[in-house]
Amino acid sequence: MHRILSLLSLLALAAAPRLLEAQGSISGTITDTYTAAPVAGVTLSVVGTALGSATDSAGRYTVANVPPGTQRLRARRVGYAPADTTVVVRQGEPTLVNLRLRPSPFELNPVVAIGYGEQAKGTLTGSVSAVSGKDVQSVPALNLSNTLGGQLPGLVTVNPSGEPGYDGAIIRVRGSHTLNDNSALVVVDGVPDRDGGLERLDPGDIESISVLKDATAAIYGSRAANGVILVTTKRGRSGAVQPPQLTVTMNQGFNHPTRTPKMADAATYMTMLDEIDMYRNQTPRYSADVIAKYRQGGDPWLYPNTDWFGAVIKPMSYQTRGNVALRGSSEHIGYYLSLNGLTEDGYYRNSATRYNQYSFRSNIDGRITDHLSLRFDLTGRLEDRNFPVRSAGSIFRELMRGKPNLPAYWPNGLPGPDIEYGDNPVVIGTPATGYDRDGRDYVQGSLGMEFKVPGIRGLTVRGNASYDVRFRSQKTWRTPWTLYTWDYKTRDADSQPVLQAAQRGYSTPQLNQFDGRGTGTLLNLVGEYRRQFGPHTVGVLGGLERQLADSDYDSAFRDYFTSAQIDQLFAGGDLGKTNNGTAWVAARQNYFTRINYAFRDKYLFEFVGRYDGSYIFPAAKRLAFFPAVSAGWRISDEPFFRDHVPLFDDLKLRASWGETGNDRIEPWQYLPTYGFGGGYVFGGNQVVTSVFPTRTPNPNVTWEVAKQFDIGLEGRLLSNRLSFEFDRFSERRNNILSFRNASVPQTAAIPLPRENIGVVANSGYDGSITWRQQMANDVSFQVTFNGGYAHNKILFWDEPPGAPPWQVATGHPMNCPNQANQRCDPRAAGMYYVAIGIFKDSAAVANYPHWAGARPGDIIFQDVNGDGKIDANDMVRIDKTGDPTFTGGLRLAAQVKSFDVSVFFHAAFDAVQYFRTESGDIGNFTQEYAQNRWTPDNPNAPGPRTFNRQDEYWVAPQNPNTYFLRDASFIRLKSVEVGYHLPAHLAAGLGVHDVRVYASGYNLLLWDRFGVVDPETRDSQGQYYPQQRAINLGASVTF
Repeated sequence: MHRILSLLSLLALAAAPRLLEAQGSISGTITDTYTAAPVAGVTLSVVGTALGSATDSAGRYTVANVPPGTQRLRARRVGYAPADTTVVVRQGEPTLVNLRLRPSPFELNPVVAIGYGEQAKGTLTGSVSAVSGKDVQSVPALNLSNTLGGQLPGLVTVNPSGEPGYDGAIIRVRGSHTLNDNSALVVVDGVPDRDGGLERLDPGDIESISVLKDATAAIYGSRAANGVILVTTKRGRSGAVQPPQLTVTMNQGFNHPTRTPKMADAATYMTMLDEIDMYRNQTPRYSADVIAKYRQGGDPWLYPNTDWFGAVIKPMSYQTRGNVALRGSSEHIGYYLSLNGLTEDGYYRNSATRYNQYSFRSNIDGRITDHLSLRFDLTGRLEDRNFPVRSAGSIFRELMRGKPNLPAYWPNGLPGPDIEYGDNPVVIGTPATGYDRDGRDYVQGSLGMEFKVPGIRGLTVRGNASYDVRFRSQKTWRTPWTLYTWDYKTRDADSQPVLQAAQRGYSTPQLNQFDGRGTGTLLNLVGEYRRQFGPHTVGVLGGLERQLADSDYDSAFRDYFTSAQIDQLFAGGDLGKTNNGTAWVAARQNYFTRINYAFRDKYLFEFVGRYDGSYIFPAAKRLAFFPAVSAGWRISDEPFFRDHVPLFDDLKLRASWGETGNDRIEPWQYLPTYGFGGGYVFGGNQVVTSVFPTRTPNPNVTWEVAKQFDIGLEGRLLSNRLSFEFDRFSERRNNILSFRNASVPQTAAIPLPRENIGVVANSGYDGSITWRQQMANDVSFQVTFNGGYAHNKILFWDEPPGAPPWQVATGHPMNCPNQANQRCDPRAAGMYYVAIGIFKDSAAVANYPHWAGARPGDIIFQDVNGDGKIDANDMVRIDKTGDPTFTGGLRLAAQVKSFDVSVFFHAAFDAVQYFRTESGDIGNFTQEYAQNRWTPDNPNAPGPRTFNRQDEYWVAPQNPNTYFLRDASFIRLKSVEVGYHLPAHLAAGLGVHDVRVYASGYNLLLWDRFGVVDPETRDSQGQYYPQQRAINLGASVTF
C-alpha cells in the first residue's frame, strides 16, 4: 500500500508541471479612453473563476493559470465605467488584451447584496435599494443610523435625540405595518440581528448597505416582514493582486444643538404669573415696579434675568474621530484591517456626558486552492458611555422649567437654588453629583468557507460559523451635592449677600452595579448551482441555518455609604441593600431556497422560500413556510422596443408577490408565567416569598403573516445619463397580536391574553431619479432625488362598539410610538378635541358651546356632534402620527479636477408632534407662547391665555387638543462636504499616494413650521437631549 501511494505521489508531481503548462495567461495594458494614459489600480477578473489581477503604475497586468477556452475578462476601477470583453485563451500560450476605460464616476449596473448572496442590479426581480459606503461617509454623523435618512427610497428614519451613545435613529422600511414591533431585520456580514446592530459600526468600514423592501426578503422568513437591511463591510480580494494601501483619516468636529427653545425673559414670566393671579382673583405677586427692575437688570443679585439654556449648554462641544485602514490582496490572500476611535463630548458645561468608542476589524480572505477559499472575520468594539446620574430627560426638564427670575449661578460663581428635588441643571449635568459609567464590549468572529465542487461546473458550497460575545458593566455612583440659597436680606460687613450652603440630592451616597454577558452563535451551510446553457441561465440555492442566543445579568445596590470617597459595594450599609439577576435564551432554525431562471437576461424569474422555526411559539406552531415569487422583463432587449425607442438604454418591468413573517413579539406567550411577590411572614420571623400569575397563556399564539405585492419599473436613457426607478407596493398583515377589548366587558375582570386577530394594510410608492453627466475628462456631476410614501390603516382589531364614526380606529392609521420594540395602541391613537379658535370675550363664550368654567382667552373646542355641549364625544381621530408618510432626499455631487463637493437634503412630511410645556408656577413659558398669548388688552391674539400647570381644561392631559398638535414636517440640509486632493506630484513629494483634505457639515440648516424645538423630537414637553449640528475638518492620507 505504501509503495502504491508513493508511486501515485511521484506521478502527481511529474504531472503537475505539465498541468500548469497546459494553462494559458492573459496580459495587457489598461489606458484611459480620452488621454491614453495608463490607469493603475484596475481590478481584472475572469468571470466565473477566482482568477484575477490588478494593473501596476504603468497600467500593465497579467492573469496567470487561465484555463484554455473562451473566457470573459472584466475590468473595474472606481471613477471609470466597467468594461467586459470575450477572450479566447489557448493552451500554454499568452493572450494579449489591451483595454481602454472610459472615465465615469458612476456605476451603471452595480452589484448589490441580497439574501445569502449578491447580484447585479440589472437582473434583480425584487425591490432593493442600496447606498455605497462612500455616500454613507459623506454624511458626517457619528452614529451610522443617522447617515441613512433620505438616502434610500422607502427607508423612513426619525432621529429623536442627540445624546452621545443614545443618538440612534428609529428606522422603518416603508413605514409601519403592525400593532407590534415595526423594527426591520438588520443583517451584518450575513449574521441576522447581530449584537450592537448597525448604529455603532464605523462608516469607514462600510462597503455598502442594501435594503430588501418587498416579498423577496422572504428568504429571511420569520423576521423579514418589516424589511431587511443588509450591511456589507469592506474586504480585500484574494485572486486579484492589489498593492496594499494604508489610509489614515483624522476628523475634528465641533457640535451644538440644532435648536434650543427660546424661553420668556424674567419680566415677561413674572407678568404672566401676575396674570395667573388675576385669573384666580388673587393679588398679583409682583408689582409693576419690581417687574421693571427685572426688565432693566441692574442688580444681578436682586433682579437676575437667567438664560438657563445659555447657563448650562456651552457654545461648542468637541468630537474627534480617527481611522486607520489597510487594504490589499495577493494571488492567495485578501485583507482589510482597520482601527477606529472616536470621542464625543456632551453639550453641558463641565459635562459629565462623554461617549468614547474604540474598534477594530479584520476581514481576511484566503484562496487555499483553485477550489477552496476561506474567510475569517474578527471585529471588536469597546463603548465607553459616561453620563451624569440624572437622566438627560430630567436635566432638560429642569431647563424647560427654569425660572428666569432665579439665578443659575449667583454673581460670585456659586450655584443657585434648586428648581425641584434638589435639581439645579447647572450642577446635575456635571460630575458633582457622581457618575454613571456604562461600558459595553463586543467581540464578534466569523469563519467562512467556499468550495467549488470539482467536476461539477457551477456548483459551490458555502459554510459560515459565527460566534459573538458581549459584555456590559454599568456602575452608577450617586453622591450628594451642594447648592446655595439666599434669604435676600442677610449681608456681611461688606454688604455682600450671605449665602447658605445646603446638601441636595441624596442624603448619603448610593451605588448600583450591573454586570451582564451574552452570546450569539450562527451556523449555516449553503449550496448553490449556477450555470449558463446557451441563452439560459439557471441558479439554484439551498441552505440551512441555526441561530442561538443567550444572556444573563446580575445587579446589586447599596445605600448609606459613610464616605463619598469609596465607591465600592463593600463600603455601603446593610440596610436596604438588594441584589438581582436573570437570564434568557433564544433559538431559531430554518431551511431556505432560491431558484433563478433567466433567458438571455431578458426574461427573469425567481422563487424564494424559507421554512422557519422559532422558539417564540409552541411546538405545534413553531414551524412555518414563507414563499415568494418574482419576475422581470427587460423590455429594452426586445427588438420591437430597441429598434423603435432608441431613447432607452435599459428598461425593466418587474413584479413580486409573497408571504413574509414577523415573530418580533414577547416570547413564551403560550406558557403561564409567574412572578414573585412581597411574601408573607409566618411565625413572626419566617418570610416566605409569594408567587402569583403574571399572564394568561395563549396556546394558539402564532406568526404574523404579511402578504406583499410590489410592481416596479426601472430604466436608463439618454446614453445612461438619466436613470429612474419606481415601485408601487401594497401589503396586508394578518394574525397581528392584539387584545380583545370589546368581546369581554371590563367588568368581567378577566385578564385575556393577546390573540392573533389584528389585520393592518399598508400601501404606497417609492422611487428615485438620477441625472449623471460627464462634462469632460475631469469634470462630472450627479443629481439624485429619491422619495417614498407609505400609508397604513387598521382593517380589524377588537374595537369597542358604540363609538361615533369620527372616533373609530378601524380604517384609520395606527398610532405607533417612535421608539424601537414598542407596540401601537389604537385605543389612544390620535384622539383630540379640535381647537377652532380662542374665546375673545365673554360674549364669544356665551354664544358657543363650551367646557364648564370656560372664560375669555380659553381655547374653543369644536362641537363636533352638534349636541350643544362639549364632552368626550366631540373628540376626533387625527390620522397623522409621529411617523412621516412621505420622506425624501436630494443629493447633489460634483467633481471638478481635484475638487469634489457633495450636498445632501433630507425631507419628511405629514408628521405631527404634540407639544405643551410644564409652565406656570412650576416653570417658564416659551417665548413663542408668551408672544402669542391672549390678554384682556390683546383679545385678538392667536394663542390662549396664560395657564398654570394643568389647571385649565385645555392643558389637562386628559383633554388633548389640536392647538398643541404641531406640524413636524421639515426640510433639512443634512450634510455638505467639500474636498480637495493634492496634485499627484505634491503627494509623491511627501512620500504618499494621495492626500485629501475636506470640510463638512451635518444638520446645517432647517426649514420647518415647528419653530420651538427640532421637529424630529418625539417628546411632548421639550424634555429631551436635542439633535446635533456639527462642523468637521479632516484629512485623509493614503500610502
